[in-house]
Amino acid sequence: MKTLDLQEIREKLDRIDREIVSLFEERMKVVGDVAEFKITTGKQVYDGKREQQKIEDVTGMVEDSFRKQAVRELFTQMMTISRRQQYRLLAEHGLTVKNDFQPVKSLPMDQVRVVYQGVEGAYTHEAALQYFGTAGEIYHVQSWEDVMKAVAEGEADYGVLPIENSSAGAVIDNYDLLIKYQNYIVAETFLTVNHALLGLPGASTENIKTVFSHPQALMQCSEYLNSNRQWKQISLENTAVAAKKVVEEGDLSQAAVASEIAGRIYGLKVLKSSINHNKNNTTRFIILSRNPVYREDAQKVSISFELPHKSGTLYNMLSNFIYNGVNMRMIESRPIPGRNWEYRFFVDIEGNLSDCAVQNALKGISEEGLNMRVLGNY
Repeated sequence: MKTLDLQEIREKLDRIDREIVSLFEERMKVVGDVAEFKITTGKQVYDGKREQQKIEDVTGMVEDSFRKQAVRELFTQMMTISRRQQYRLLAEHGLTVKNDFQPVKSLPMDQVRVVYQGVEGAYTHEAALQYFGTAGEIYHVQSWEDVMKAVAEGEADYGVLPIENSSAGAVIDNYDLLIKYQNYIVAETFLTVNHALLGLPGASTENIKTVFSHPQALMQCSEYLNSNRQWKQISLENTAVAAKKVVEEGDLSQAAVASEIAGRIYGLKVLKSSINHNKNNTTRFIILSRNPVYREDAQKVSISFELPHKSGTLYNMLSNFIYNGVNMRMIESRPIPGRNWEYRFFVDIEGNLSDCAVQNALKGISEEGLNMRVLGNY
């Protein structure tokens, strides 16, 4: 039996690899011809049925089950790369994602009306003051949806909503509101959240039986609160509302989890400061407008799109970012009401709507996914 020589084997592999690269380049030239045809006819790049038929054809050329799967993965990748090239060529002909966004040098800030949910002393109130200062009139409404309505109907120029917290994660109800209303994210601000246990003057931790707060605040302070098992925890719509409730009911056995600022506003005593277990607890707030504008120096794009619950669909979407060199910052999913096992994804990426790479990635997602929306560039 002839002894195998590793160098000879490697030389054979090198020859085969050169042939593969040559054939790949030939294939990509033909893909360019396909793109030119689609530019001329207006045909979409993504053809799911054609790709599925191609996969079945090439996997049928091999017998071994391992190699069948390997061929499937290889051609799936090649077709993904082919689509990326077609999107790039379409973009060169001006066929990008259509949107109404307009770049501006800065956001209008003079004499604006700004709406937030809750009451004075709420963290969202602090976030509004942090971003807008004294530049406009800041007022509050009862619910997060009321904020979205006020912006959508023109009663307010901007709305402020919490969207995620470093300890408790996404504020999922507000993601749903981003879909329900045609408002746009134009900015964001980050607020360090430091919760305190607040009680009436004369109260002490030994008296407490009931603690009120927003559910996320209760979650962020769970280690401390759960160590007092005799305390009943009750969720309310807002931390400052909880503080106000304790004052209004005048019961020494009640306490609220809220900011020390809220405590000063409502005349409550700090029973225990800094009770959140994550001392770097930060909430990200988004600034919303009904106008689709973005600052020229914006560096983050938020989008949403829908996907059926099928193998590989999310990978196909995210590959649009990978092959265009676009960095993804965040991904969140929500079930689509009335459609079992189908999901809507929310993604934040780095970039600007004027960037070619971003436009190419969004073009791919708009064709391969369902109901893609650009939620904002900020």
